Amino acid sequence: MPVLYGIAAATASFLLAALLAGLLRAPALRLALLDRRRRRPVPLLGGVAVVLVTGLVAWAGDGTGVVPLGPAVGRLLVAATAVGALGLAADVWRLRRRWVVAGSAVAAACVVPYEVTGPVAGGLAVVWIALVAAAFQGLDHADGVAGTVGVVTAFGVAACAAAEVMDALAVLLSVLAAALTGFLLHNWHPARVALGACGSLFAGFLLAGAAVFTRAGHEPGTGAGVLFALTAVAGADAVLVLLSRRLARRPPLRSGPDHLAHRLRRLGLTPPGAAVTLGLASFCGVLVGVLVHTGWAGRVAVLWVAGGVVVAVAALSRVRVYGPAGRARSVDREPSRATGVGPAASSRGAIFPVRQTRSSEKVQVSAPLRVRNG
Repeated sequence: MPVLYGIAAATASFLLAALLAGLLRAPALRLALLDRRRRRPVPLLGGVAVVLVTGLVAWAGDGTGVVPLGPAVGRLLVAATAVGALGLAADVWRLRRRWVVAGSAVAAACVVPYEVTGPVAGGLAVVWIALVAAAFQGLDHADGVAGTVGVVTAFGVAACAAAEVMDALAVLLSVLAAALTGFLLHNWHPARVALGACGSLFAGFLLAGAAVFTRAGHEPGTGAGVLFALTAVAGADAVLVLLSRRLARRPPLRSGPDHLAHRLRRLGLTPPGAAVTLGLASFCGVLVGVLVHTGWAGRVAVLWVAGGVVVAVAALSRVRVYGPAGRARSVDREPSRATGVGPAASSRGAIFPVRQTRSSEKVQVSAPLRVRNG
């Protein structure tokens, strides 16, 4: 019964998320809830669709008694929803990143199974969950990246949960993966809606908390390696950004075009190509994590993932993304217009372009022209 319900729940989540993400685009435009860091502003309410659909389908299964969530998984879903609400507040009021991380840590402290992990490992798990949630928020910097990595990670953690006979957790993660897939229909390049802090924090928190649940009670060293492999791409992106900003003497929390997808774009990849590349990298790390968790591979396999992360960070850190004095460069340059209007031109000049004189033409007016409206 859980298998059949899981298929039905995933199908419903996919369809509902795709529908709701499209419907929320218009309200986001009217309310000016836009991600202005990209080449063109993108509405930010796509994450609300993922949160609502995941919670609705999961609680429907719990309410009907088909797949009861249980106290632990129920607390995890409630805490993840609260973190998603905090992310929505960050989208609306531009909360500082430190408050978002602190709120995620408080929520994580309420769901970690200390009776199984112990106080020390439980405290480390709280910090790790909060950092992974923040790292997933950073992945929402390009079209399709956060959704693709989230889907791959959700399936991997669901496989670990199924191996531990945690049916409720496995179904919840499959519902999340399906909701993110439905959202990707609108987030693939060119994106019509973005995940925002709401959806990225929700997905990152839920995935990290579920991974901790699956590894609770196992050997701590191997568990840390599995958790690292499952979230290797998000961790690599965070390390790369912090390292490059440190070397460029930029504030660590100032946004800029210095993430993984930005650097892959500078190497010549298209936006879909960058998203697919990061999805494949995430699949490799997740596959190693699942194999180590299930005992099909030794813990040494995690070292291959760590080596790949080190090589990728070292190689991509050499891609120039900052201009003189640490100023960020634009990843997507506007194509040159026939009117010759540069990026520094005023809005009046962009609306009323002045025709450029050619060498074969005589300059008939030497003084600057004054254009008056009306």
